[in-house]
Amino acid sequence: MSTMPVSSSTLLPLELVDKCIGSRIHIIMKNDKEIVGTLLGFDDFVNMLLEDVTEYETTPEGRRVTKLDQILLNGNNITMLVPGGDMPE
Repeated sequence: MSTMPVSSSTLLPLELVDKCIGSRIHIIMKNDKEIVGTLLGFDDFVNMLLEDVTEYETTPEGRRVTKLDQILLNGNNITMLVPGGDMPE
Protein backbone atom coordinates (compact mmCIF):
# COMPACT_ATOMS: atom_id res chain seq x y z
CA MET A 1 0.00 0.00 0.00
CA SER A 2 1.35 3.41 -1.01
CA THR A 3 2.08 5.94 1.72
CA MET A 4 2.04 8.91 -0.67
CA PRO A 5 -1.37 10.47 -1.21
CA VAL A 6 -2.41 10.47 -4.85
CA SER A 7 -4.42 13.45 -6.00
CA SER A 8 -7.56 12.55 -7.89
CA SER A 9 -6.56 15.22 -10.42
CA THR A 10 -3.22 13.52 -11.22
CA LEU A 11 -3.32 12.32 -14.81
CA LEU A 12 -0.49 10.52 -16.58
CA PRO A 13 0.23 11.45 -20.21
CA LEU A 14 -1.08 8.19 -21.70
CA GLU A 15 -4.22 8.49 -19.56
CA LEU A 16 -4.82 11.94 -21.03
CA VAL A 17 -4.37 10.60 -24.57
CA ASP A 18 -6.74 7.74 -23.72
CA LYS A 19 -9.40 10.25 -22.63
CA CYS A 20 -9.10 11.88 -26.08
CA ILE A 21 -10.21 8.76 -27.98
CA GLY A 22 -13.28 9.67 -30.01
CA SER A 23 -12.51 13.40 -29.71
CA ARG A 24 -10.90 15.96 -31.98
CA ILE A 25 -7.20 16.49 -31.37
CA HIS A 26 -4.66 18.94 -32.81
CA ILE A 27 -1.18 17.46 -33.34
CA ILE A 28 1.98 19.40 -34.11
CA MET A 29 4.61 17.32 -35.87
CA LYS A 30 8.40 17.75 -36.00
CA ASN A 31 8.33 18.34 -39.78
CA ASP A 32 6.32 21.61 -39.83
CA LYS A 33 3.05 19.76 -40.35
CA GLU A 34 0.02 20.17 -38.13
CA ILE A 35 -2.77 17.62 -38.09
CA VAL A 36 -6.31 17.88 -36.79
CA GLY A 37 -8.47 14.77 -36.61
CA THR A 38 -10.58 12.46 -34.50
CA LEU A 39 -8.42 10.09 -32.43
CA LEU A 40 -9.40 6.45 -32.98
CA GLY A 41 -6.61 4.81 -30.99
CA PHE A 42 -2.94 4.70 -30.02
CA ASP A 43 -0.31 2.34 -28.66
CA ASP A 44 2.39 2.54 -25.96
CA PHE A 45 4.69 4.40 -28.40
CA VAL A 46 1.95 6.98 -29.02
CA ASN A 47 1.61 5.90 -32.64
CA MET A 48 -1.84 7.30 -33.42
CA LEU A 49 -4.69 6.43 -35.74
CA LEU A 50 -6.93 9.37 -36.66
CA GLU A 51 -9.93 9.77 -38.95
CA ASP A 52 -11.58 12.76 -40.63
CA VAL A 53 -8.15 14.37 -40.85
CA THR A 54 -7.00 17.77 -42.08
CA GLU A 55 -3.25 18.15 -42.57
CA TYR A 56 -1.72 21.64 -42.65
CA GLU A 57 1.76 22.03 -44.09
CA THR A 58 3.77 25.25 -44.34
CA THR A 59 5.60 25.41 -47.66
CA PRO A 60 7.58 28.20 -49.36
CA GLU A 61 4.50 28.77 -51.56
CA GLY A 62 2.19 29.14 -48.53
CA ARG A 63 0.06 26.85 -46.42
CA ARG A 64 -1.07 23.60 -48.04
CA VAL A 65 -4.21 21.92 -46.68
CA THR A 66 -4.86 18.22 -47.33
CA LYS A 67 -8.01 16.29 -46.32
CA LEU A 68 -7.60 12.59 -45.47
CA ASP A 69 -10.06 9.89 -44.38
CA GLN A 70 -7.52 8.25 -42.05
CA ILE A 71 -3.88 8.60 -41.08
CA LEU A 72 -1.45 6.59 -38.96
CA LEU A 73 1.11 8.82 -37.23
CA ASN A 74 4.48 7.65 -35.93
CA GLY A 75 4.74 8.74 -32.29
CA ASN A 76 8.44 9.63 -32.74
CA ASN A 77 7.45 12.53 -35.01
CA ILE A 78 4.87 14.09 -32.69
CA THR A 79 5.97 17.26 -30.90
CA MET A 80 2.76 18.37 -29.18
CA LEU A 81 -0.84 17.24 -28.69
CA VAL A 82 -3.68 19.65 -28.05
CA PRO A 83 -6.81 17.80 -26.88
CA GLY A 84 -9.94 19.28 -28.39
CA GLY A 85 -7.81 21.68 -30.38
CA ASP A 86 -8.62 22.90 -33.86
CA MET A 87 -6.48 24.78 -36.36
CA PRO A 88 -7.30 28.43 -36.85
CA GLU A 89 -8.31 29.00 -40.46
